[in-house]
Amino acid sequence: MKYFIASLLLPLSVIAQAHVTLEQPEAEAGKSYKAVLRVGHGCDGKATRQVIVTLPSGLRGAKPMPKPGWELATHRALLERPYESHGKSIADEVVEVRWTALTEANFLQDDWYDEFTLRATLPAAPATLWFKVRQVCIKGELNWSEVPSAAVPRPGVPAVRLDVVKGGGGG
Repeated sequence: MKYFIASLLLPLSVIAQAHVTLEQPEAEAGKSYKAVLRVGHGCDGKATRQVIVTLPSGLRGAKPMPKPGWELATHRALLERPYESHGKSIADEVVEVRWTALTEANFLQDDWYDEFTLRATLPAAPATLWFKVRQVCIKGELNWSEVPSAAVPRPGVPAVRLDVVKGGGGG
């Protein structure tokens, strides 16, 4: 019986140890979305000095929020299909965002928690999107990039999941 209870509690312990999560893991298709990525610990007790987010395909107009004490950088890539936005043709998008602590005093200590934020417009159709987050620490790093599959339904270092759902009305 105790093994049965322990097996039921195991998934809860994995959830309790969730490492990088979204404040709002579900959002409406086609809407503006504020992605608040929550980082809850460092790497094996070591402070975090950099957070690198690879954005999922389909986001439009991504704009990261600066953080005091952290340098903000973005990387853009050409789109396969440009689109129109506010009367302009958009041929490239932000595909990666990097926050890097400017000094040791700004490192995210293992015992602390912080949030890294960006805004973007979600795809028009429902989908599951995966934010891949690389957490670089003063010693070591964690690459939160594994997407669940049939072979690995519960990855050890999972990417951050966003469920884009159908809108609630009127279009």
